[in-house]
Amino acid sequence: MAEQERSRIIDRNISQEMRESFLGYAMSVIVSRALPDVRDGLKPVHRRILFAMNEMGMTPDKPYKKSARIVGDVIGKYHPHGDSAVYETMVRMAQDFSYRYPLVDGHGNFGSIDGDSAAAMRYTEARLSKIATELLRDINKDTIDYGPNYDGNEKEPLVLPARFPNLLVNGAAGIAVGMATNIPPHNLGEVIDGVLLLIEHEEITIRDLIETIKGPDFPTGAQIMGRSGIYQAYETGRGSITVRAKTTIEEHNGKHRIIVDEIPYQVNKAKLIERIAELVRDKKIDGITDLRDESDRNGMRIVIEMRRDINPQVLLNNLFKHTALQTTFGVNMLALVNGHPRTLNLKEMLTHYLDHQRVVIRRRTEFELRKAEARAHILEGLRIALDHIDEIITLIRSSRTTEEARNGLIERFSLSHEQAQAILDMRLQRLTGLERDKIEEEYQELVKLIAELKEILGDENKILAIIKEELTEVKEKYADPRRTEVMAAADAIEIEDLIPEEEVCITLTHTGYIKRLPASTYRSQRRGGRGIQGAETKENDFVQNLFVTNSHNYLLIFTNRGKVYRLKAYEVPELGRTARGTPIINLIQIEQGEQVKAVIPVKDFEEENRFLFFATRQGIVKRTELNAFEHIRRGGLFAINVKEEDELIGVILTDGNQDIIMGTKDGMSIRFHEQDVRSMGRTATGVKGITLDSGDEVIDADMVGDNTDVLIVTAGGYGKRTPIDEYRVQTRGGKGIKTLHLTEKNGHVIALKVVNEENDLMIVTVSGVIIRLNIKGISTMGRNTQGVRLIRIENEEEVATVAKVECSDDENADEDKSEEEVGQELTLGEDTEAE
Repeated sequence: MAEQERSRIIDRNISQEMRESFLGYAMSVIVSRALPDVRDGLKPVHRRILFAMNEMGMTPDKPYKKSARIVGDVIGKYHPHGDSAVYETMVRMAQDFSYRYPLVDGHGNFGSIDGDSAAAMRYTEARLSKIATELLRDINKDTIDYGPNYDGNEKEPLVLPARFPNLLVNGAAGIAVGMATNIPPHNLGEVIDGVLLLIEHEEITIRDLIETIKGPDFPTGAQIMGRSGIYQAYETGRGSITVRAKTTIEEHNGKHRIIVDEIPYQVNKAKLIERIAELVRDKKIDGITDLRDESDRNGMRIVIEMRRDINPQVLLNNLFKHTALQTTFGVNMLALVNGHPRTLNLKEMLTHYLDHQRVVIRRRTEFELRKAEARAHILEGLRIALDHIDEIITLIRSSRTTEEARNGLIERFSLSHEQAQAILDMRLQRLTGLERDKIEEEYQELVKLIAELKEILGDENKILAIIKEELTEVKEKYADPRRTEVMAAADAIEIEDLIPEEEVCITLTHTGYIKRLPASTYRSQRRGGRGIQGAETKENDFVQNLFVTNSHNYLLIFTNRGKVYRLKAYEVPELGRTARGTPIINLIQIEQGEQVKAVIPVKDFEEENRFLFFATRQGIVKRTELNAFEHIRRGGLFAINVKEEDELIGVILTDGNQDIIMGTKDGMSIRFHEQDVRSMGRTATGVKGITLDSGDEVIDADMVGDNTDVLIVTAGGYGKRTPIDEYRVQTRGGKGIKTLHLTEKNGHVIALKVVNEENDLMIVTVSGVIIRLNIKGISTMGRNTQGVRLIRIENEEEVATVAKVECSDDENADEDKSEEEVGQELTLGEDTEAE
C-alpha cells in the first residue's frame, strides 16, 4: 500500500510548479472573473445574473421578485461564489449613479451616492430593466454559443447578443492579475452614431469618430476639462481625463456662495463634504462660513457659504485642488478579444462590436431560415394531402396502425417522415375551404421569406443594413441627452488660479533676499515722517530694489550683467512685513556676482508696438521689441550686451513713441525721443544716450508722460518735484542739463522718477526703513534747487532706493490728518515706528 502511495507522488521543481500554477490562476481571473468581453461588455458574473433573471421570466412587464431568489438561482446554477459578491454586483447594476443605463430595475433600498449600502437581499426586489432586454434579445434564436456550467448540469451563454455596444455605453472596471481595466461610460446615442458611421465609412479615422463620440458621459454628469486626455485614450486605449464638479456661484444676502449640482463619477458625496469640513477645520482653506447638503429626490445640491471678503473663484479653485470636486479618471480600455486581454482604441472597440453583430444577425437569419424551411416543408405535405384528400382518407382508413398509415403515405405520395406525420396529425377542420386558403397563403409567404433570408445571407450589405436599422431603433427608444459637458479648452488649475489678483510689493535686498507682500501693508504718511519697519536686514545688507505690480503679472527680472529671467509675481514667497525674505537664487538661476537692476511687470507678450528700453550706468541705451522676450528658459537669456566695465541700471516698457529722461549721480539729465534709438536685436550692445563727465554715472531712466513732474530724491533724504516742461527735448548723446543743486546736506542723486499727483512714493533706507508719501505733499521747485526733506535720516545711513506706487482713495485719507495724528495712529496701530 505504501509503495502504491509513493508511486502517486510526482517530483516537481518548485519554481516551475509555482510559475505554472500561478499562470493558470492568473488566466482564470483574467478570463473568468475580472475583464469584460469586448462583444457584450460584460464580465461572467454580470452575464450570469442577467441570463438567470431572463430564464426566471423577470422581464420589465412582470412583477418584481426578491433579490435573494435571484442571487440563489445565480449561485446554484452558474456562479459558485459568495452570495455577497453576486448581490453587490446586482446592486451596482441597479444604481443610476454607477451605471449610465442601469441593467437591473431595483425596488427598495439599493444604496446611495453618499456611500450608504443597499438593504439586505431579503428586503429588496428586482427585475430586468427595459434596456437590459436589448442585451438578451434573440438569445433563443441560436445567436450565441453556450457552454456547460460549473457542474455540467446546465448550459450558460458564453456571450450575450448585446443589441447595443454595452462595453462603451456602461463602461467597465476590474482588477485582474497584473492588469486592470477602467472603461468610462458613454452616451448611448453617440456610441450608436459612431457604429453607424463605421458601417458607412469603414476607413473612418479615430479623430472623425471623436466628432460624434465626444467623450465619456458619466451618470453623475459633471464636466470633463479638456479634450487632450480624451484624444489620447481613444487613440491609444490609455489616457487620463480630468473631471470637475459642476458648480455655480450665486449671490445671496449680499454674499457669494458656491452651489455644487453635480460631482465627478464614483465620488462619495458624504466623504466629499466631510473632506471640505476637515480642510476648514484645519485652516487649510479659509473663508467658508457654512456647508450644507440640500440634496433631495429632485437632484443634488451642496451649498458652500463664504465670507463677504472672499473671492469665490479663488476659493472654488482651492476646493478643486484639495478635494474630490476635481478628480482624474484613468482610462485603460482593456477587454477580452477571443479570450485574450487586449488594450483597444475607440475604433477597435466599435469594430469588434460590429463584427459580433454581424455574427448575431447571420446566425439569427440562419435560424429563421431553418425554421421557415421546416415549416414550408410541412406545408408542402399538407398541400399534397389537400389535393388528394379522398385517396389519403381511404389509405388511412384501410391501415391497421399509425405506422402502417405513415409508411403508406410516404410510399404513395413520396412524402418525408415529418410530412406524413403532419398529415396524420391534421384535424378534420383543416379540410374546409377557408383553412385550405390559409395554408396556401402561409406557404406563399414562407416562400417569399425564405427567398429574403437567403438574400440576406448572400449579401453582406443587407446584414449591415439590418444592424443599422436595429441600432437606430434602440437609439430612438433609449437614447437621452448628454449629461457630462466636455469643455472645449483644458482649464487645468494653475497655481495662479489659487492666488487672488492684488497689488503686491516686492522687495529685494542688496545681498539678494526677495519677498512679496500686499502693497496695502504700507499706509500713506505725510512727508517728513519716520516711516515703518518694512524689512529686517542683516548687518551690511539693505533693501536695494522695491517693485509694485499685480500678483498675476509676469516679472521680467533684469540683472546688471544684461541678463533677463522670468517669474510670476505670485512665485515670489509672501512673507511678513518685517521678514528678510528668500534668497532669489532659490527662484531663478542667477549667477554669482549678478544683481537685479530692474523688474518689468508684463501681462501679455503679444501686444503690438511694445518695446523695452535699456539704459546702462555708462549712458548706453538700446530699444528691443517686447515679444523677443516671450520665451525665456530657466537659466535666463541675455537681454543686452553689456561691456565688462559697464552694467545695466534700468529697463522701461514703452509703446515705441515716448520721450525718455535719464538722470545722473551728479545732478545732470537729458530728455530725448525714444525713436532716436532704432529698434535692435536682443543681444545688441546699444548706442550712446548721454555723454558723462569724469566720475559721473547714470543712476536712473524713466518715461516722460503728459502733465507729469520729474521727482528727484537724494541720498540725504531730500527731494523735489519739477514740471516736465522745464526739461526740453534734446538729441540723444548730449551732456544734458542740470536737474538738481547738489550740496553736502542733500547728497548725490539716488533716483529720478517721472510722477503725477495720483502716485505715492516709497522711500527705502539702507537699514530697511520704508516711508510711503503722497506725491501731492512734495514741493514743486525749479531744476536748479536742492529740494526739501522727505525722510529724516539718522546717523550715517542713506536712502537706498525709491519706487512710485499707484495710490487709492483709502490710502489718501491720511492726507487730511496732521503729522501728529498720523504719528499717533502709527504708534497705536499694528504698524509701529521703527526704532
